[in-house]
Amino acid sequence: MNQIEKLIADMCPGGVEHRAIGDFSELVRGNGMPKSDFVENGVGCIHYGQIYTHYGIWTSETISFVPAEKARKLAKVNPGDLIVTNTSENVEDVCKAVAWIGESQIVTGGHATVLKHNQNPKYLSYYMQTPNFSIEKRKRATGTKVMDVSAKKLAKIRIPLPPLEIQHAIVGILDKFTELEAELEAELEARKKQYQYYRNEFLDYDASRGDVWMPLEELGQFIRGSGIQKSDFTKSGIGCIHYGQIHTHYGTWATTTKSFISPNHSSRLRMAHQGDLIIATTSEDDEAVAKAVAWLGNKDVAVGTDAYIFRHSLNAKFVSYFFQTELFQSQKRPRITGTKVRRISGKSLAKIRIPLPPLEVQHEIVAILDRFDALVNDLSHGLPAEINARRKQYEYYRDRLLTFKEAE
Repeated sequence: MNQIEKLIADMCPGGVEHRAIGDFSELVRGNGMPKSDFVENGVGCIHYGQIYTHYGIWTSETISFVPAEKARKLAKVNPGDLIVTNTSENVEDVCKAVAWIGESQIVTGGHATVLKHNQNPKYLSYYMQTPNFSIEKRKRATGTKVMDVSAKKLAKIRIPLPPLEIQHAIVGILDKFTELEAELEAELEARKKQYQYYRNEFLDYDASRGDVWMPLEELGQFIRGSGIQKSDFTKSGIGCIHYGQIHTHYGTWATTTKSFISPNHSSRLRMAHQGDLIIATTSEDDEAVAKAVAWLGNKDVAVGTDAYIFRHSLNAKFVSYFFQTELFQSQKRPRITGTKVRRISGKSLAKIRIPLPPLEVQHEIVAILDRFDALVNDLSHGLPAEINARRKQYEYYRDRLLTFKEAE
């Protein structure tokens, strides 16, 4: 950092020139190119929606292609050009950019603008992530449900343009942060797959370890939750778990609740005890139906409608991990009902069979899976925590490196 700052001081003693995007680049607005035009092979293309969901700062490959005859009518993107989105459902994503650094010309379509320039493309793309750029684009964004920053308005945004030597040096530093984060994310993905593999292996039926194959109804009792609305939540009181929070907040197990309910409602509450499983029985998609959390807290908690309590004498984490396996999912899917809202009843859950090893083996399996779970899901110590720390470090240095005093 000191070397970069010295370079900036030596080359730009009076500050860095700030110029409007339209003064140093040509802006070409894209048109057409619905996803229905995509083919398996042809001319590489980048759809504006993919910039939100797939691409990062830069790319040298495209995930989509269009036929050559259609490409002739579309906006051309040469190596070094930037593709910038003009519309989004939220203002944060408007003007998200990707630098094209592939070897051949590609194309883009509507809701995107191509920036043709003679600057470092990665430098520009990195700068368009900064808070300073965000402030400027927000001033120019229009719309309600769909936000838009036109190419004409984008052209008026002023950005700092240090000499190319400084741009290259800054990009070199930020690329290292980006590469490190990508390596960590790749490792996290590999560990997740490894975790899923062992979870399915350990929780499959294995007669050699003394497993018995039993329906859940013979191992415990299913108790339906009672009516708790989000409007009933209070800042303190009796801990409660709403079925929606099982989808969005809780993992395999929990010892504290996110929400509370007044003791005045105690007469109508169904309570989960320590070791019970709390199961969300309603969702908009089949994958999330019957997502479960093992309650391991010291105090009983209230459980709302659209959830069931499974009371049993097994290792609670073992059962919760089992609910995440393909063996459980394959038994669950045929029992789901509903159209827009998908449901599974307590009666149907009770029929699902579980491979049950001796209790000491359950403990051993849980100990192994807990280590995997912590590695891939723990936001305070695992790989996600390390990725988050590196991302914050990257954002700090990105904003520090890309904030310049404007030349007078």
